Amino acid sequence: MKVLHLISGGDTGGAKTHILSLMKELRRLIDAKIICFIEDTFYYDLLKEGINIEVFKQKSRMDMSVTKRLVEEIEGEDYDIIHCHGARANFIAMFLKDRVKKPMVTTIHSDYRLDFNDNIYKKIVFTPLNALALRKFDYYIAISDEFKDMLVERGFSKDKIFVVYNGIDLEEEVKYVSKEEFLKRYNIDAQDKIIVGIIARLDLVKDHETFIKGAKRVLEKRKDVVFLIAGTGKDEARIKNMVKELDIEEYVHFLGYVEDQYSFFNAIDINVLTSLSESFPYAILEGAKLKKPVISTDVGGISHLIEDGYNGWLIRVRDYEALGDRLLYFMENREKIDFMGKNLYKRVEENFSSKSMAKAHYQIYQGIVSKGGN
Repeated sequence: MKVLHLISGGDTGGAKTHILSLMKELRRLIDAKIICFIEDTFYYDLLKEGINIEVFKQKSRMDMSVTKRLVEEIEGEDYDIIHCHGARANFIAMFLKDRVKKPMVTTIHSDYRLDFNDNIYKKIVFTPLNALALRKFDYYIAISDEFKDMLVERGFSKDKIFVVYNGIDLEEEVKYVSKEEFLKRYNIDAQDKIIVGIIARLDLVKDHETFIKGAKRVLEKRKDVVFLIAGTGKDEARIKNMVKELDIEEYVHFLGYVEDQYSFFNAIDINVLTSLSESFPYAILEGAKLKKPVISTDVGGISHLIEDGYNGWLIRVRDYEALGDRLLYFMENREKIDFMGKNLYKRVEENFSSKSMAKAHYQIYQGIVSKGGN
């Protein structure tokens, strides 16, 4: 079986981890290739991992000249399925649909109505274009049951939607620097302090405002804590200004983009995610590899992983008071940090491996091909 994956190529964070984890295992089962449209670190990093990947470079997002090359590639290599990831690939696939008679699948990694909320122009132009493109696909893979329900509520056929939760490779050895070396990199003194971290792009959907307000609530009662924010984005200036206005700059550190995310997870004690919308985020799975408990908003499929009080905590969206209270609980019961972190690792090990994720994709592909793509 031959499957061609299409993706932007400008992807970082969870999207990049998803593709890398999936392709490493899929190549054991099928002939899989990636074509991306931006030549960036995504391409070079996957190339280094031995992934079959090629760049069909676009001059801009609206440059559709790549469709001719894609048609030649698809027909020449006789792929069985075209599998897309993200708005750019979805848009290109819409122009391919009538030119190649192959079943097309797209993975729903996020709520597509929220993807461009941090940019007014992109929200006005690309959100409706992506929504239109999504209607053209034959099948969908949702990253959580909740995302499948979302699609069904919006008029997509439930019979065309599969659910596969993200998985991560727990057997692969991860590289990271020591906690001391990582903190020294940013001139942070965290001696005898609890370290709370969030790693996510700085845009509205990740709701760092709740993280900052939760930090303020903790700091009103205790000062033996530091907060690390890893990531960059369009909401950065506003969030930094908020930290300044709350007069907590001494305790909140902006790290910018952290390339070696496992060094970040190794350094922190508690992992936090405050998103307004998620599917099944790798920020939690990657933290779990290093046995870091998490406090997360109860969005997407996260409740399938996090069990309150056992391997972390779930809070309501924008509930900074609950976030602060849960952090204070950990600080007052430090043994629970290690206890819940180990429990989270076990839960991921038993249910969310990259091998099971790849096997589920393979079974989906088999089912599509057996039906002739219809």
